[in-house]
Amino acid sequence: MDRKSDTTMLVFGKWDTSGVQIKDPSLAKYVSLESKKIPHTFGKQTRKRFAKGKLSIVERLINKIMRSGQGKRKLSGKYIRGRGSCGKKLQAMHIVENAFEIIEKKTNKNPIQVLIDGIQFAGPREDITRIKRGGVSYSVSVDVAPLKKVDESLKNLALAAFSGSFNKKTSASEALAAELIAASNEDNASFSVKRRDEVERIAKASR
Repeated sequence: MDRKSDTTMLVFGKWDTSGVQIKDPSLAKYVSLESKKIPHTFGKQTRKRFAKGKLSIVERLINKIMRSGQGKRKLSGKYIRGRGSCGKKLQAMHIVENAFEIIEKKTNKNPIQVLIDGIQFAGPREDITRIKRGGVSYSVSVDVAPLKKVDESLKNLALAAFSGSFNKKTSASEALAAELIAASNEDNASFSVKRRDEVERIAKASR
């Protein structure tokens, strides 16, 4: 069956995932390119261990957009919050769909391929953890697991959309599209790439 001829096999009924390539082999197992017209599973996988690795990567991005934002940690002196989409799946889906349309218009590329490329560059490869020995706590550098790297990438990309549109006229969709394009090119102007570099710099100092 021709995937492109059946709109039910296209994400949002517009974009095909059959030609999308994952260049990092370590992430291939944890990035699902399942095609669904409406990327919504109604939380069917929430109570299954490691099931999020089988969840469509587009829906995982949508779920990150639904979060409240930065939380307790400050970002550039401001508390970053979501664009009113916390817990609102439909609104988050519209943000992602509009961002994909902007990406396609600006780059003439499949926006899902741009998303995958952005994920590969936005996540840290190395991080720190706290261990305690003899009553003394200190930080040590550890490699980041592939599933954790995908999670961190999606979190950084969603947070970039929040920060790029916080108290600005820029919409969340425009900010997300700009961030995905920058991250897919590993541009130093990318918010998520900067956060990745910061985490890796701290980890390198803890080796």
